[in-house]
Amino acid sequence: QVQLVESGGGLVQPGGSRRLSCVASTTIFSRYVMGWYRQAPGKQRELVASINADGDTNYGDSFEGRFTISRDNAKNTCYLQMNDLNLNDSAVYYCAARWTDDYWGQGTRVTVSS
Repeated sequence: QVQLVESGGGLVQPGGSRRLSCVASTTIFSRYVMGWYRQAPGKQRELVASINADGDTNYGDSFEGRFTISRDNAKNTCYLQMNDLNLNDSAVYYCAARWTDDYWGQGTRVTVSS
């Protein structure tokens, strides 16, 4: 069982930036594909970005260029740097880990508001 703990959410102004972190409780973190998803009220959960064991990244529609996913295997941590945030980016952001099984964090809420 892998536990994922997200942090970094909060209130941010339009045009601002935020970095989310996800710490995984596993000794084989480097093997996992890590991902960030988000879910806004009344909408389906959607992929924001993912990063595999080799560091290859994949972004959902409309995120590449503003959001950057990265990982630090020495710290068992995956990051999501979010820039130029707008009101539509308000959502709960979830960290996910996939190898032989899928694991999800509890989510961290990002609210973009002036």
